Amino acid sequence: QVQLVESGGGLVQAGGSLRLSCEVSGRTLSLYTTGWFRQSAGKVREFVAGITWSGGIPRYADSAKGRFTISRDNAKNTVYLQMNSLKPEDTAVYYCASGVYRILSASDTDYAYWGQGTQVTVSS
Repeated sequence: QVQLVESGGGLVQAGGSLRLSCEVSGRTLSLYTTGWFRQSAGKVREFVAGITWSGGIPRYADSAKGRFTISRDNAKNTVYLQMNSLKPEDTAVYYCASGVYRILSASDTDYAYWGQGTQVTVSS
């Protein structure tokens, strides 16, 4: 089994920054990717950014490019999402998810393990 625990959400003004953390535990050797998704009220869950544990170029949604940075600390089994220049439309519950497929996917169906989510609220 794999467990993911997110932290770092909160309330921030537009233009501000937050850093989300996702600590992964359990059978981590089976994992290939960890990604961040978000879901706001009345909308479908959407991909934000993803990274592989072995290295390589991260993948970003267009809405995240230039503002968000995903990184990992293999020693801590933790993935981070640094979010800068936040906008009210970034308000959502942010989830981290991990998968075993050897593809850096933007589809939530390719991720088997999910955290409980952390709320990010950006005020205007």
